[in-house]
Amino acid sequence: MADIILATLNARYSHASLGLRYLLANLGELQPRAEILEFVIGARTESIAESILTRNPMLLGLGVYIWNVEETTRLVAMLRRIAPDLRIVLGGPEVSHETLEQPICRTADHVITGTAEREFRELCEQTLAWKAGRGTRPLTHLIVGGRLEPEQVTMPYSLYDDRDLAHRHLYVEASRGCPYRCEFCLSALDRTAVQFPLDALLGELDALYQRGARRLRFVDRTFNLRIDTSIAILRFFLERIEASPEDPCFAHFELVPDHLPQRLRELLPRFPAGTLQFEIGIQSWNPEVQALISRRQDNTKAESNLRWLRENTQANLHVDLIAGLPGETLESFGAGFDRLIALRPQEIQVGILKRLRGAPIARHTEQFAMRYNPNPPYNVLATYDISFPDMQRLARFARYWDLIGNSGRFEKQLTGLLGGAPFHRFLAFSDWVYSTTDSTWRFAPERLAQLIDSWLISSSEIEFHHGTNQIPVDRRRQNSDSGDPATGVAAGRAG
Repeated sequence: MADIILATLNARYSHASLGLRYLLANLGELQPRAEILEFVIGARTESIAESILTRNPMLLGLGVYIWNVEETTRLVAMLRRIAPDLRIVLGGPEVSHETLEQPICRTADHVITGTAEREFRELCEQTLAWKAGRGTRPLTHLIVGGRLEPEQVTMPYSLYDDRDLAHRHLYVEASRGCPYRCEFCLSALDRTAVQFPLDALLGELDALYQRGARRLRFVDRTFNLRIDTSIAILRFFLERIEASPEDPCFAHFELVPDHLPQRLRELLPRFPAGTLQFEIGIQSWNPEVQALISRRQDNTKAESNLRWLRENTQANLHVDLIAGLPGETLESFGAGFDRLIALRPQEIQVGILKRLRGAPIARHTEQFAMRYNPNPPYNVLATYDISFPDMQRLARFARYWDLIGNSGRFEKQLTGLLGGAPFHRFLAFSDWVYSTTDSTWRFAPERLAQLIDSWLISSSEIEFHHGTNQIPVDRRRQNSDSGDPATGVAAGRAG
């Protein structure tokens, strides 16, 4: 039994919700009366509702995100029918903007936008007092979250339980927010990045480590922006890795690509393989596109830094590119992909642009004929420069690249598959696979190896068109490499 339930639908079981734990940690005296329930998308709505109502709560707080909004909308509608007295509170990025346009928000009793640690606690206090006959019913439907004050926030990391430590990604943050203004990102609305007290954070990390935590993912947008903080956290991990090499820990960080000062360069080569992963957002190499979306990036420095990281460290590099940005053509995106391939990161995450609610990218909609999916995940379907059929080709390209290029299973075959024109060759292969199989799912590694070999054999002469230039095909068949996948660290984002 719990008077307050905090719940969300995670994308996978392995993802533990940092947001729910922040809310619970900051409930003060109400914390013993609250419980976290985490579900996974795809579960039966009836089962989720039953699990919640079995606790007989007075108030339910739901974290709403782009990946769970449709299923959470169904859950809220069902709960309204079978438990009309339950007070339902929504929060999270999906409901923090364009709020009143969304059916789920109109159905709920309250919606808290933005930072909610203090506001959720106050609403819980008022609601439980009203339920006990000691106050009036809270009536404010839309509650605007306040500015985060790190010194006033209780860190939530002690709320990761033993099951989380053993089986799930543990998300942590040294800062919240971002000083950059990249228009595809909700962080463009932040004024700056707010730092959490470093000594307190290191103490929390040590407590997690002592309990057995060995895999931590930092959700900071700009981990390497403040180098003193970056160095202190990296040294925390390195000291423990060097002290217990037989029991190493793993840390994941998001890096700004064009900021890699000498102090970081001196430290990073000391990390052994399998202990460090960097997620690095290039997004686009096109200077005109970067200017359109307010992205400040020195491409020359970014390229040099990526090359240095690849050649001088054993960190796993997970680099992001976005297809469908305003002003980006199929050709310019392909040129950016080829430029990144030449730098040899272990993983290239090809993503299709999404119009996140509230993100400033919306200002380009008319000028660049941006046509977005009206349903989550709001992916771009066509632009002035990329037609709907070509955007579908890019979406399949991204899927097949993740299965083949990022898997580590097909290194020998990939060399022949990409040849001297990686983007155009892999796009042609992607088109062929889809025309042959009519599928982007359910491919066993052995099946993928067969498809690659078949394409290399049958495509003895394929014309690749890049503008008016024809790109010849490398006709040499490569040896199959369909054995065990290479060992390494799986990539992933907080979600």
